[in-house]
Amino acid sequence: MNDRATSTPGTASEAVVHGGNIDEVSRLYPDAPKPWIDLSTGINPIPYPVPPLSADAWSRLPTKADEQALLAAAAHRYGVRALNSIVAAPGTQALLQIIPRLRPSGSVAVLAPTYEEHALCWRSCGHKVRLVDKIDALAEADVAVVVNPNNPTGRLLPRATLHALGAVLAGRNGLLVVDEAFADLCPVRASLTSNLPPATLVLRSFGKTYGLAGVRLGFAITSVDMADRLHRALGPWAVSGPALAIGTAALGDDRWLEQARARLTLDGQRLDALLSAAGCTPLSSGSVTLCGSPLFRLVESMSAADLADRLARHGIHVRRFSYNPAWLRFGLPGCEQEWQRLTDALATR
Repeated sequence: MNDRATSTPGTASEAVVHGGNIDEVSRLYPDAPKPWIDLSTGINPIPYPVPPLSADAWSRLPTKADEQALLAAAAHRYGVRALNSIVAAPGTQALLQIIPRLRPSGSVAVLAPTYEEHALCWRSCGHKVRLVDKIDALAEADVAVVVNPNNPTGRLLPRATLHALGAVLAGRNGLLVVDEAFADLCPVRASLTSNLPPATLVLRSFGKTYGLAGVRLGFAITSVDMADRLHRALGPWAVSGPALAIGTAALGDDRWLEQARARLTLDGQRLDALLSAAGCTPLSSGSVTLCGSPLFRLVESMSAADLADRLARHGIHVRRFSYNPAWLRFGLPGCEQEWQRLTDALATR
């Protein structure tokens, strides 16, 4: 789920712009050195090593056994007890498109600023959407949407807060949607998946942490009834054979995830030092965690536009925000050469 920006977040009538739009930025900066370094998306720059795939994964329809193997690996990774409460989909974006269709038209509150596709998808299905900046305001809607940890701010809400919100919504047949796309690298206690509140649907992304966004794989963890409705809405063979095989291998690889977590934590600290030296101010939100994921950093700079332009002229693409021009979000470089290019570009005036 690469994030998108509009002049008014979540407004369906505005053109939307993806992070990762290297084709467009290359057109705007034709003289920039190649290859481009794309720091505009919060995706692990060192992906999980894709295992050899059997010819059957490509040539035959996926079997029920293939899907069950993936769901078992996902249950292991996310601490989910019942396989029939997990739904695999071709990316969490596909789930965002479907979930609003399974609810009667009503009021939706999205804790903002955040990933703008949430508001866009609910609004495009006829729901009345409000962007709110207070947790308490979420309880007033039929559906509450929270990205946790948040993209782009990194805000991380405690589980107790979300459990209380889920209980309120359950009391009047509401729904709490919690997007945990960046939760894989958080402490286990940060996620709701092992102890789901009532009336709650949790989304988990595969591509970000495992660096394989092109695989298009994501999950919903929810009640058995809602999971069944999602299964039926997705239809048969929703996830490709190669994605099933890759996801099963990666989600079951505990050692790789621990090594990636340690490396990404150190790389995040290295990025912090570079950005601080360049005069960028890390953004926090009161007492909540600044960055719930080591995969990105959000900073503020009064010269953000000039900095982004300077980096682009050096072939480095970072995330800008039209609704807050002083913000920039940086992903992580993937190799020492990329780190050196970023260091040199930040030092250039």
